[in-house]
Amino acid sequence: MARWSHLASLAVALALLQAASSEHWLNDDFFTDGNVRADYDASGREVAMVSLNQQSGGGFNSKQKYLFGEFSIRMKLIPGNSAGTVSCFYLSSGDDDYRDEIDMEFMGNATGQPVVLNTNVWANGDGKKEHQFDLWFDPAADYHTYTIIWNPDNIIFKVDDNVIRCFKHYTDLAYPNAKAMSVHATLWDGSYWATEKGKIPIDWSGAPFTVSYQDYSVDACVSGGSCPAGSDKWMSRQPSSAEWGTISWAEKNYLRYDYCTDGWRFPQGFPGECRRN
Repeated sequence: MARWSHLASLAVALALLQAASSEHWLNDDFFTDGNVRADYDASGREVAMVSLNQQSGGGFNSKQKYLFGEFSIRMKLIPGNSAGTVSCFYLSSGDDDYRDEIDMEFMGNATGQPVVLNTNVWANGDGKKEHQFDLWFDPAADYHTYTIIWNPDNIIFKVDDNVIRCFKHYTDLAYPNAKAMSVHATLWDGSYWATEKGKIPIDWSGAPFTVSYQDYSVDACVSGGSCPAGSDKWMSRQPSSAEWGTISWAEKNYLRYDYCTDGWRFPQGFPGECRRN
């Protein structure tokens, strides 16, 4: 009887594993390039593993393009010395000089130093709107959730449950609201700028470097199609008063760089949104 009970339990476990593994989001939703492979964790969830060595990096980009939505993924970054590497989760309309783009870029660092999250917004080729934050946890010890909410009124950046930045739309200033964008995740050699403005390059003796992605989620309007039911929850999304408090907390304690205070970079005057936020 115990044997049959054991077999029944095993059958249930296998069924649950197959159900958990049934959503192959990487190959279903993305094209891949370079060093990318799919794996599964102990619970059966698909994991995309992107690696960087001295010959090549890797990445994946969505088969669909979107105009507004909520985009989220869980990432576990490179352990130990990740200086010079750049791991990304971002939206982009293309690679031309007039592109729109919304960036979450993780700039690696030497062992024991914080990884820097660079957030940026491009509109019609106009970027230079970076807020950079020291992450307040070890992003390589476990998975953390990174989210971009993009609507006609603002762009919200979240780390786990914490809203850390809101980029507002002002009607007289450039804003990414007309070009559909695809979702990207990449890992590449950013030695020339990523760590202390390029002072610390990649130590290739630690290669290959690997970033793991899981639980990709998209709730967005497909370009040329309709918006999903319930899209009003992010289409009209604004930070709550509590979330504005979280933004203030992140800026006070972890903001490393704010383009609106970089007078050397803008000798002719700061961008128009700086004096309004």
